[in-house]
Order: sequence, then C-alpha cells, then structure tokens
Amino acid sequence: MGENIHILVGTMTGTAELVADEILDTLVDKGADAEISLMDDLRADAVSSADTIIICTSTYGQGDVPDNAQALLESLKEAKPDLSALRYGVFALGDMTYAQTFCFGGKQFDDTLQELGAKRVGDVRLHDASAGSLPEDEAADWAADWFDELVA
Repeated sequence: MGENIHILVGTMTGTAELVADEILDTLVDKGADAEISLMDDLRADAVSSADTIIICTSTYGQGDVPDNAQALLESLKEAKPDLSALRYGVFALGDMTYAQTFCFGGKQFDDTLQELGAKRVGDVRLHDASAGSLPEDEAADWAADWFDELVA
C-alpha cells in the first residue's frame, strides 16, 4: 500500500498521544508507513509538505486547541498554504459536559484544513469523555475504517 501518514498530536494531558499510539499501531498493521509527531514547534510547512495526515487532538479551556497545537493552527491560518493535495482525518477528543465547545480542538483543525483546500477522508471522530468509553479503545476501529476509506 505504501501510504505515508503523519499523525499530528495536540495534547495537554497525554490522552491524545495514547490515542495516536493506537491509531499508529492499526495503520502499521494495515501496511501503512506511519509516524507520530507532537504538534510542538510545528508550522504550516509541516502540513503543506505532507500527503496524508491525521489530526489527533483534545480540546482545552473554552474550546481551544491544546497549548502545543496553537502555533500550528495559527501558522496555517496566517500562511494559508494551498492544501489541495492533502488528505486528512481527524480524531477529536472532548467532553459533552461542555456541549457548546465539544471537540472544538478537532473541529477548528477540520474547518481550517477544509478552508485551505484539503480533502477530509471519512467523518471527524468525536470522542466524548463523559460517555465512559476510553478514546484509545475506539481509536483502532476508527483508524481501520479510515484507512480502508483512504485506500478505496
């Protein structure tokens, strides 16, 4: 298959990183060449130079992206690169207890990537922490379905 997928992680507590590890394992098992990068110090060129990415991010504060993801999101909004060749997926973590800002970290990346011309593969996965299920338990099934759609 040879798909090269970069999983970009925005996290405050490490939960999104655990989810990314599950996604990585699933993608590798399906034959993809995948790697994880924390969003720390990443800028728009890290996204514009990729073919396929997965955004795996939590939501923090009042619907914000995590601290380590803020510079990347702002860089994308300011640089406005042409991302028409980029394919991506989003696994967003949130808590429905905060219904007005539920999963806004992932939703902000999704909106920005679409505005820049990127093509989303599949639906954004919105994980609800208040539902009682662990996001890393749902990540493998989501990643398998996402990858199947990517290569279809």
